[in-house]
Amino acid sequence: MSVDRRKLIVEAASHSFARFGYKATTMDQVAKIANVGKGTIYTFFTNKEELFDEIMRNLIQDMKHAAEEVYDENVPFFDNLNTILYKMLDYRSTHELVLKLSHEVKDMGTLMAQEAIAALENEVVRYIERKVQRALDQGEIKPCDPYMTAYVVVKLYLALASDWTTNHEPLSKQTIADLFRLYLKEGLAT
Repeated sequence: MSVDRRKLIVEAASHSFARFGYKATTMDQVAKIANVGKGTIYTFFTNKEELFDEIMRNLIQDMKHAAEEVYDENVPFFDNLNTILYKMLDYRSTHELVLKLSHEVKDMGTLMAQEAIAALENEVVRYIERKVQRALDQGEIKPCDPYMTAYVVVKLYLALASDWTTNHEPLSKQTIADLFRLYLKEGLAT
């Protein structure tokens, strides 16, 4: 049976980045975890940054796949939107690598960790932008800038699901869905 060394290296690096963070992970650690020579890593990846980028691309693809699993084109836009955002942000908040990178950004301000978190958030916004565009095309929502709307939607969801908990009791999934519907679908005007 042939061993897929590239896959082994990526898995080992994912484990190392999740455990130690970007800054503290070394190619020596990755080689040790993967049980390969350090030179073997360099046959597949030029440097640590390239290896990390591949891991982040895989993580983003996995997160999008998780969102697509709960997306139902037969469900109204706002119901889908809440379900998708919950799934994506739950994935983000429970994935070991994302958690470690978030802490690294907060504690050390590591540039690569900052860029990774920003890329992850940008992908969430771009994904939601496509769903907003679909809703526009189907006449489910009023004309708007799909990117700006996606950005506002994601930031609102983050504020309710995450930022709120800094000084308040966490909101239930249903409460977040109700608030989302109130602010975005029904509006506050009487």
